[in-house]
Amino acid sequence: MKQILLYIILGVLFFASCEEQKEHTAPAILPRDSASVMTSYGVNTLISDSGVIKYRIVTERWDINEVKNPPRWTFDKGVFLEAFDQKFHIYSYIQCDSAIYYNQQKLWVMRGRVRILTKDNIRFSSEELYWDENAHEIYSYKYSRLITPDRRLEGSYFRSDEQMTKYYVSNTRGSFVKGEMMESPSDTMRSQPDSVKGTLRPRATPQPKSSNIP
Repeated sequence: MKQILLYIILGVLFFASCEEQKEHTAPAILPRDSASVMTSYGVNTLISDSGVIKYRIVTERWDINEVKNPPRWTFDKGVFLEAFDQKFHIYSYIQCDSAIYYNQQKLWVMRGRVRILTKDNIRFSSEELYWDENAHEIYSYKYSRLITPDRRLEGSYFRSDEQMTKYYVSNTRGSFVKGEMMESPSDTMRSQPDSVKGTLRPRATPQPKSSNIP
């Protein structure tokens, strides 16, 4: 009797173990472009140019996606970029709370506490900034503040060359050194140190070639 009971128990266990197992799998990632090529955390790296270290990039999270339309690098935890001179001294930096770099269009879109310091001790701050590397221009459609060694400007639209030596500010307010004249009550086009009338004008809002821009 005990042997019969043992055979019954073993048979139940055997057939139970042969039942079809259910697979526990995650659903497919759709659409395909939601998957990144590479995601790096805690990045602090030096970048060289012609064998000379010239830049540093620091970010908590760097996401590279080459299959999204358009392809992009995303720094959703903020990014800090700084440049070095030949003696490895920091002479310029850019920082912001988040950034997207559209590498095919060579366009940076920076948002949240954007801060810039140039080698000429010019300081810029805004909540949003575009940097078009192809056109060698930077611009903002948000309220911006520019501080140079001899003047301070604030306005709702800002456009400049990469070195911030020629710039355009609209709806401005600010202070100047004695003897300087603003060109109009609402618009200012200046260079360091002379006026550059006609070189910079407002431009349309930039968009990479896609309708899927966040």
